[in-house]
Amino acid sequence: MLSKLASTLASLLAAGVLTSCSMNASSDSPETDERSAERERMVADQIAARGVRDSRVLAAMRKVPRHEFVPAELAARAHHDSPLPIGHAQTISQPYIVAFMTEQLELDGDEKVLEIGTGSGYQAAVLGELAKQVHTIEIVEPLARQSRELLAQQGYANIAVRAGDGYRGWPEEAPFDAIILTAAPPEIPQPLIDQLAMGGRLVAPVGRWNQELVLIRRDENGFHREKLIGVRFVPMVGEARNDRTRHPAGDPAAR
Repeated sequence: MLSKLASTLASLLAAGVLTSCSMNASSDSPETDERSAERERMVADQIAARGVRDSRVLAAMRKVPRHEFVPAELAARAHHDSPLPIGHAQTISQPYIVAFMTEQLELDGDEKVLEIGTGSGYQAAVLGELAKQVHTIEIVEPLARQSRELLAQQGYANIAVRAGDGYRGWPEEAPFDAIILTAAPPEIPQPLIDQLAMGGRLVAPVGRWNQELVLIRRDENGFHREKLIGVRFVPMVGEARNDRTRHPAGDPAAR
C-alpha cells in the first residue's frame, strides 16, 4: 500500500501536478530577484552616486519594495529616476529626493517622526525602517486608506496613518524629533514648527512655483533655517493655501 502511494506521488511530481516546494518560496522567484536587483542599481546609480552617504538610509532604500507603492501598471518604472503618478493628482517622489530628504533628518533609530503627505506610503515605509515611531497624515482620504492597508501588509506596526489636513500637525503626539513634508506649502506652517522637539530637524519643500527644499533645526538658541536644493513638489492643499498672510516678518517660517 505504501509503495503504491509513493509511486503515485512520484508520478504526480513528474507530471507537474504537485511540486516539491511550498507556495511561500515565492520570495526566491525571478521577479523578486529582478526587483531586488533594480533596487540595488537604483541605490548605486541614483542615490549613492549623487552623494547620499548615510548607510542606514541606503540600506532602507535597498530594502523597501518601491514597486509595491506605485500603481501596478507602473511597477516596471518604479525604480526609474523620476516621480510617478499615484492617482488623485498626487505623485511618489523620485528615489534620490526621498533618500536626500530622509538623510537630512539624521535619524538614528530612536526618534518619533511626523510626515505630512503620506501619498502611497513609500516615504513613510522608508522612515519606518529608520525611526522608532512614524505618524503620517494624508489629506486625500482614499490614499490614506490605501497606504494604511499597504503599510500594515508590509509589516510596519510602528507607522500610524491619519486622514486629514496636516497643516496643524498631530498635537497630541507632539513633540516630534523629526518632521518631513512631502507637499509644498507657500510657507512652513507655524503649528508644525511649534511641534518640533528641541534638537529636532524639519525638512520641507517651500514655495509655489520656485520651490526650495528647506531644513530647519531647533536648538537652545532658537530655529535655524537653511536652503538646500531646488525642487518641484505638488502643492500642499487645505489650510496651507492661505498661509502667505499668516506669518509676521520675524517668524522663522517666513524668512
